[in-house]
Amino acid sequence: MRCPLCGGRSIVSYYTDVRRDYLQCSICELIFVPSHQRLSQQEEKAIYDQHQNTPDDQGYREFLMRLAKPLLARLKSGSQGLDFGCGPGPTLSVILEEQGHNMTLYDLYYANDPAVLERQYDFITGTEVVEHMAEPGAELWRLWDLLEPGGYLGLMTKQVIGPEAFAGWHYKNDLTHISFFSKKTFTYLAQQWDSTPEFIGADVIIFRK
Repeated sequence: MRCPLCGGRSIVSYYTDVRRDYLQCSICELIFVPSHQRLSQQEEKAIYDQHQNTPDDQGYREFLMRLAKPLLARLKSGSQGLDFGCGPGPTLSVILEEQGHNMTLYDLYYANDPAVLERQYDFITGTEVVEHMAEPGAELWRLWDLLEPGGYLGLMTKQVIGPEAFAGWHYKNDLTHISFFSKKTFTYLAQQWDSTPEFIGADVIIFRK
C-alpha cells in the first residue's frame, strides 16, 4: 500500500471505527481511508445530489467568505480564477465574480470539462474538496501546475488535530470524506512546492506559487 499524497509506503493504522479504517502515512502524515472501504462514484454522487447550497443562501455565502475574504485581499483586479470542485450549486465563483474576477468552473460530476484543466490561472480555489480526493497527490500537483507564477491556491478543509480529537470528530463520519489533512501535511506539501502555507482560522490554507 502507498500513500495517496506522497507515494510513501510507511503506512500505519491511525484509528478504526465500526465502518472504516483510517491509515496514516509516516512521511507526510496524511490520514486516509483504504480504497476498498470507499464509496463508488455512483454512491458518492447520490450524496452530493442532495446538497442544497446555492448563491441565494446567505449562510453558505458567509461560510465561503472565510476563504474569499483573505483571497480577495491578495488578488489583483480582474484575475483569472478556477473554482475546482464547484459542486451542483457554484457559489464561491459568484462571490468572486461580484468582486470583478473572472471565474471558470470544474467539477468531476457537475462541470466536467477537461479543457479547463489545460490552461493557466492566477488563482485556484478548492472549498471542501481535498477531503474527497482519492488521489490527492496527483490532483493537487495538477492544480499547482495550472497556476501562473505568483498565483494563489486557496483551500478550505477541516484539519486533523490529533488522535484523541479524531475519535470524536464528526468530519470523519461523512463517508465521502476519505483524505484528512493536518498542518504538518500541508507544510510537507508546501515544501514540495517550494512554498509556505498560510493558515487562516481553523480551516483555510493559502499557498503562493
